[in-house]
Amino acid sequence: MQDETMVVLAEYNTITEAEISKSMLDSAGIWSTIRNEYMSAIYPIGTMPAQVVVREEDLEKARAMLHIR
Repeated sequence: MQDETMVVLAEYNTITEAEISKSMLDSAGIWSTIRNEYMSAIYPIGTMPAQVVVREEDLEKARAMLHIR
């Protein structure tokens, strides 16, 4: 995983929204993780959003899966 470039797919104001997206990506076989998972739960909404990140080579497939432009 160290040699792969990770990119932010989407940002969410709640960890629940990020977890739903991650679950959908996992079901499609797209590896993802959530950055700021715990911090987004501690700080007020919008201060530190939860970021779903994917491998750079999976970005377009992940966008299509979640219908993100």
